[in-house]
Amino acid sequence: MFFDKYKQKKDGAIRGYDIHSPSVKILSIVLILICLFIVLVCAFPAVWVLLAGFKDIREFRNDVTIFPSSFDLNKLKETWDALKFQRYYLNSLISVVGCAAAAIFFNGLMAYSLGALKPKGYKLAYGLVMWSLLIPSITSIVAVFRNINMLGLNQSFVPIWLTFGANAFYVVLFKQFFEGIPQELVEAAQLDGCGVLRIFTTIMIPLSRPIIMVVAIFAITAAWSDFLLPYLVLSGSGSETVMVKLFSFKDTPTDAVSVLRAVLFSIIPPTVIFAVFQRQITDGAAVGAVKG
Repeated sequence: MFFDKYKQKKDGAIRGYDIHSPSVKILSIVLILICLFIVLVCAFPAVWVLLAGFKDIREFRNDVTIFPSSFDLNKLKETWDALKFQRYYLNSLISVVGCAAAAIFFNGLMAYSLGALKPKGYKLAYGLVMWSLLIPSITSIVAVFRNINMLGLNQSFVPIWLTFGANAFYVVLFKQFFEGIPQELVEAAQLDGCGVLRIFTTIMIPLSRPIIMVVAIFAITAAWSDFLLPYLVLSGSGSETVMVKLFSFKDTPTDAVSVLRAVLFSIIPPTVIFAVFQRQITDGAAVGAVKG
């Protein structure tokens, strides 16, 4: 029976003694069907792009069916080689690694000062961090881009890395987690003569692996999908990321199927990351969201 696995369940929305009610059984079946429908709606665009990538341009334009006539991997390889996609994968990898490192170190360091050290005025600083969540980041793009040009940092990955090192959402996640770490550990390290940075790197970071993984995965997926700032900073530099190169395909004689294959190449890494680490994302986010 479908509901046999719920008989021993003692927590959650549907527990063992709940399934004895016919109304609960009907409601649970309806909810499961709704969830399956939502999954199909959300997954259909990605599946359509995947199947369309196996078609040639004539089949794509004339055939209205979803499934291609053949699944020839050489078509994907030809597009990969023609567009030299490995180069943009490498550029995106450099951008993503730097963004993840900056997101962990700089946001974690600020959260460490707000959640563990708590100097005078930390409540005001944390209040400003919370207020910044209400301001869309796009509103400051002009000022940020002008400062990047004034500092001579355009056409490099450095400003992209630094923007991920100043993320209020990551600061909040780190702070809530750090406040759950016993303060006695910090005080003991201070009595032993450890400095602020040494406490952060030798005590706080090793104890914060769950939230670090969450922030790293969030930063990786966000950095991979980021377009506007990499487009403004990296255009014409030869270091364009995958998303920037996808936008530039509109000005080339590339056919529609090749563009779809390029889109397919761009969504594979974040999809794989989420599929592999989805449990860590949900569990780690819950750890970071609960205080104490």
